[in-house]
Amino acid sequence: MRNSKIFMGLFVCFSLALLLYLFKPFLLNIFIAALLAVATSNINIKFLHLTNHNRTISAAMTTITLCLLFFVPFLYAVISIAKYAVAFDVNTAMQTIEYIKNYDFTLPDALSFLEPNLKESLNDIDVKAMLNSIISYVANIGKLSASFLLDMIFILVFFFFANLYGTELIAYLKNALPMEKNDSEFVLSEVANVMSVVFYSIIINTIIQGFLFATITGILGYDAFLTGILYGFSSLIPVVGGILMWLPLSLYEIANGSITNAVILALFSIIVISVIADTFLKPLVIKFINSKLVKIPTNINELLIFFAMIAGMGTFGFWGLILGPAIVTFFISTIKLYNLLKDRI
Repeated sequence: MRNSKIFMGLFVCFSLALLLYLFKPFLLNIFIAALLAVATSNINIKFLHLTNHNRTISAAMTTITLCLLFFVPFLYAVISIAKYAVAFDVNTAMQTIEYIKNYDFTLPDALSFLEPNLKESLNDIDVKAMLNSIISYVANIGKLSASFLLDMIFILVFFFFANLYGTELIAYLKNALPMEKNDSEFVLSEVANVMSVVFYSIIINTIIQGFLFATITGILGYDAFLTGILYGFSSLIPVVGGILMWLPLSLYEIANGSITNAVILALFSIIVISVIADTFLKPLVIKFINSKLVKIPTNINELLIFFAMIAGMGTFGFWGLILGPAIVTFFISTIKLYNLLKDRI
């Protein structure tokens, strides 16, 4: 009997190794799709009720929802940027940079000692080298965008199947794990709750900040939908965030002689979006999600989740926003489970 168990265990490990080797190029996409399916499980459940428990239609509707939130706005942004890149006027860009270099910055008396260093720094700017770097950077963005779109397609496919067969997979996983059902549910629920909080907070904050920036840029005459999408995506980048959007546009306004527009855009972005929306509104959003959108409120520190997102982006890129908190949550849940099991022994 013991030999048969050992043989069966080795056979299962061998078949699992073959399966992992087969799907090796897609393992990260599968893992991300599974985490997104866990985070949006309550949406899928609502669609199940609406469709009289038709799992295929509910999985398709959940996938379409995710597609509309991520894929469609990103695709629109990529196509729009490509159009602007084709019509990119190098001479206009050079004139803009030269205008900024030669602009007579008059600092307050308390900061007047900085004027010589500021002017020297501006004179040292190599316009041609800067333009070459910008063109190279745009080309790299194009390659990364194509790679991201391909990953997104695979993630959507795996996401659909994760929603379609998720219930059976979770039930099988609970039975297969060598622990009591309550213990396995404890780990899975901890990860699911944190993933839901992270996912919904990202979506809601991105929409709010993108909408606010789209409002001010639309008033100033820009493509509000495009700038809102770009600001929303840039706001996901820790520390830098929306500066990637409002600073270049402010400099462009200055170069065109619209200093008032530049000041309005900068102040609105800093005060309304960065300070009010991001600093004060964000905790309220997380509190709302904790109380209304997840079954069991999460007790993991928000600062820890924030650093997990930064670490995740540094290791995995954009999808580290999802993977970072999931890994940290899984580790914390494992430690909690270990303490529970240790007390029982």
